[in-house]
Amino acid sequence: MKTTLRLVAASLLALSTQPVLADEITDAIKADHRTADATVRDEYRNPQQTLRFFGIEPDMTVVEIWPGGGWYTDILTGVVGENGKLIAAHFHVDEDTRDYYKKSLENFKSKMKDGGVYSDVELTAFHPGKSMYIAEAGSADAVLTFRNVHNWYMNSGQEGVEQAFKTFYKALKPGGVLGVVDHKMPESADDAMMEKSGYVKQSFVVEAAEAAGFELDAESDINANPMDNAQHPKGVWTLPPTLAMGEEDQQKYLAIGESNRMTLKFVKPK
Repeated sequence: MKTTLRLVAASLLALSTQPVLADEITDAIKADHRTADATVRDEYRNPQQTLRFFGIEPDMTVVEIWPGGGWYTDILTGVVGENGKLIAAHFHVDEDTRDYYKKSLENFKSKMKDGGVYSDVELTAFHPGKSMYIAEAGSADAVLTFRNVHNWYMNSGQEGVEQAFKTFYKALKPGGVLGVVDHKMPESADDAMMEKSGYVKQSFVVEAAEAAGFELDAESDINANPMDNAQHPKGVWTLPPTLAMGEEDQQKYLAIGESNRMTLKFVKPK
């Protein structure tokens, strides 16, 4: 009996001295460089659950499409920055580009130059029809796009969305993942609403991805908000954080919260 107890104790001691593997996603979300304004939105953007759903691992090459101010970039640098590779396919800027996009890109470039967590991020540019190179063909393990499909549809129509998905397909390895999050319009709504509301139908996104060659692998309600019916005076921007109606009915829209969102995982067939 004593011998058995000693063996058990020795086994437990051995286990206790084994190195505990860090969880890169959890650590990245808790990182000090994330601001209070960013972390307060975790409630609606659910970054930990979303990145796990997409299967993001530390050794992956990940392309983030249109990272904007870097809300997800702040997290992704901590997940793949050391053992993998993060490519930011930011806004393509030319003489026709609006100042908002120009300023966003310049701010992102400044973060890359300051020696912080963005220093190892590789920068490319994307625009449907204008800048289609986001990464070397067949090099990416994952391409992620958060709340962007509606922009391509509103600015470039169905053709722009189709060009986007073809670009993502080309950049991915066989078996690679395309992760899509966007504001979800009810299937019963008039298609014309997609032209200005900021919402898109899930069926539209799936059809565009499948037309490019992708297969829908899974869908999730991680970022769903059943309080949002997508029927708002100024589209999705009526809701927080934009609150485009100002003080008018503000408490109503704050009570709804951020938009109802689809979360879709596509795979490039092997």
